[in-house]
Amino acid sequence: MSDVSLFLIPRGFRFGATIAGIKASGRPDFSLIVADTPASAAAAFTANRVIAAPLTIDKENLRATGGKVRVVAINAGNANCAAGQAGLHAAQATCAAAAEVFGCKPEEVFPSSTGVIGVPLPAEKLSAAMPGLAARISSESDHFLEVAHAILTTDLVEKTAFARFEAQDAAGKTGEVRIAALGKGSGMIHPQLAPHATMLVYILTDAAIEPADLNDYLRAAIEKSFNRISVDGDTSTNDTVLLLASGASGVSIGAHDASFQATLTQVCTSLARQIVADGEGVSHVVELRITGAASDADALRVAKAIAHSPLVKTAWAGCDPNWGRLAAAIGYSGAEIDPARIDISFGTLPICRDGGRAPGYDETAAHAYLGQKEFSISIELHQGNGSCVFWTTDLTAEYIRINADYST
Repeated sequence: MSDVSLFLIPRGFRFGATIAGIKASGRPDFSLIVADTPASAAAAFTANRVIAAPLTIDKENLRATGGKVRVVAINAGNANCAAGQAGLHAAQATCAAAAEVFGCKPEEVFPSSTGVIGVPLPAEKLSAAMPGLAARISSESDHFLEVAHAILTTDLVEKTAFARFEAQDAAGKTGEVRIAALGKGSGMIHPQLAPHATMLVYILTDAAIEPADLNDYLRAAIEKSFNRISVDGDTSTNDTVLLLASGASGVSIGAHDASFQATLTQVCTSLARQIVADGEGVSHVVELRITGAASDADALRVAKAIAHSPLVKTAWAGCDPNWGRLAAAIGYSGAEIDPARIDISFGTLPICRDGGRAPGYDETAAHAYLGQKEFSISIELHQGNGSCVFWTTDLTAEYIRINADYST
């Protein structure tokens, strides 16, 4: 696990993880994030119309409390999705068990699940593990990292991000505000989070922020981070991003605070890029920089068309500088383009100019450049001022092996 300083963990939260017996491997699979007092909350969920039971309960609970969360209960190894009424009962039973242990309302509990779809969740195992886990939760950094480890499925590494800054509230009070995040995601990664293995992200801050303002901050950060990544183009049934504010720093942050927004976006972007880098079977991480589009939306259309093309992604896997596949994806993206004005570069290497092979094109150099673990591809459309940065991966035989065997 990473060496994380206690001084980067937001105040007002405790953490812990244990083995509840959900994962067949016998590894830690149940974790808690507990706010000392009900925290302000904002969340975004998958746009997939088939959604896991916990997400249904989470939405109901956030409405019932006006955006307050006391306990986050996360299980890995079972998605609690496509389980019918039994799935909803399992999520509700988890809320009831947490409420009894922590003396809060069931509506103040936020259940999350990740793992195999279509298998009933044995919620009784979570309820049985709850008291023992509650007895050992702590605000220590190693307990925070326990949660980061226990939520993993096909992930290879824990994913965490931290930041802090000096803030001043409207009353003139200054103090340090901390933001920390942990998440999981390796396959089935193409978040489309609506007002949006699975991507689960939990972001914590010790600033005091009202739920409505917290929601605005989260939406803006998501657009520049989690909605700009894709591993395989599949949108999970369980995708969730939760932002909690404990207020324990004593510093109040209102609407439109540029420092908080920038720091939150920085943390989210770091975590998003870590998720891409740990994609299933990934051998290359690719940054797409689209400029000159008719609009930002068009730039995103181009980036997604490229990121979701099996032909492009398999070429990257083989370090094959077949830029014609990029041009084809741009052409069917639906964006406004002029084929005779497309420019493509691999890093600083000219690949395509004015829709054709660049005069200085060097296939050997291009092949060598794509041999790097991480590389950047720039596309200039010459249609306007729209732009975006998007992170994606190649598609390898190892990805196929992992997902061919996932449930068995």
